[in-house]
Amino acid sequence: MKQFREKVYRITKRIPRGRVSTYAAVARAIGSPRAFRAVGSALNKNPYAPQVPCHRVVRSDGRIGGFASGSKRKTTLLKKEGVEVKKRKINLKKFGFRF
Repeated sequence: MKQFREKVYRITKRIPRGRVSTYAAVARAIGSPRAFRAVGSALNKNPYAPQVPCHRVVRSDGRIGGFASGSKRKTTLLKKEGVEVKKRKINLKKFGFRF
């Protein structure tokens, strides 16, 4: 499991400021396309924040999703980076990042 988490953290570091990706996209990028829930669990335990920007990973429908420090904090961090959050949702066509 530690190896899985390290893969998640490594790929998540590639998401630039002002952009987001999804739990499912991270799962696909590490070669485990059905492990999107495990990606969320790994990011919830992220010991490397903010170097590993777990706040930049959202749900596939653009909703904010969970965050260890709370969804309000996640929203604040994203807005500080220039990501528009409207009704707890992000336009993935505009702010989405592809690996």
